[in-house]
Amino acid sequence: MIEAPLDHRTPRTSELLAAVLAAHTEPRVAVGDLIDALRNRAFGITFLLFGIPNCLPMPPGIPVICGIILGLIGLQMALGRQELWLPQSIAKRTFSRSILETIVSRSSSWIQWFERWSRPRLEVFAGPTARRVVGAMVVLLGFVLLLPIPFLGNLPPGIAVCIFGLGLVERDGAVILAGFFATALGTLITAGMTWAIWQGAIAIF
Repeated sequence: MIEAPLDHRTPRTSELLAAVLAAHTEPRVAVGDLIDALRNRAFGITFLLFGIPNCLPMPPGIPVICGIILGLIGLQMALGRQELWLPQSIAKRTFSRSILETIVSRSSSWIQWFERWSRPRLEVFAGPTARRVVGAMVVLLGFVLLLPIPFLGNLPPGIAVCIFGLGLVERDGAVILAGFFATALGTLITAGMTWAIWQGAIAIF
């Protein structure tokens, strides 16, 4: 389990991500081990860890795996669970530590920029009821990530998931509220791209 810093203050997002990377030194990382290490802070950081790959160049198939995991985690959050559970078929899946290192290293600069102005606020959007709604939105975004949409299809939902993750870790209701807007915008963009692809297919055939 990842321990909090000795000064007892609330760890920032960048610190938690660095701790996640430092805690896993083996060449391959099991999804279940990653979730177990996070425990009481799992929801926000897990949203980030499985949202960021959809915003970066990644091997084929990664967005689908991320979508499935995010959907399962979002559902549990929507149901009010405090600890995460994953089926063994997913928990035993492994991925290269280099992927985890890429996620943390490439996202650290913009996360640290975000931390300069983020702070706990607008508790109504960071409370238990709002968290359940966030979970439901992540289920929707996870489903969108499963759709085989080319070009930037994974980017809009990936960004929305990351915004939710940042808001949850930082307990920033303003960021969580922005996540709702990003979800609406991302869903509209994805729907528009899907419609354009469908119309193009009809025109060809």
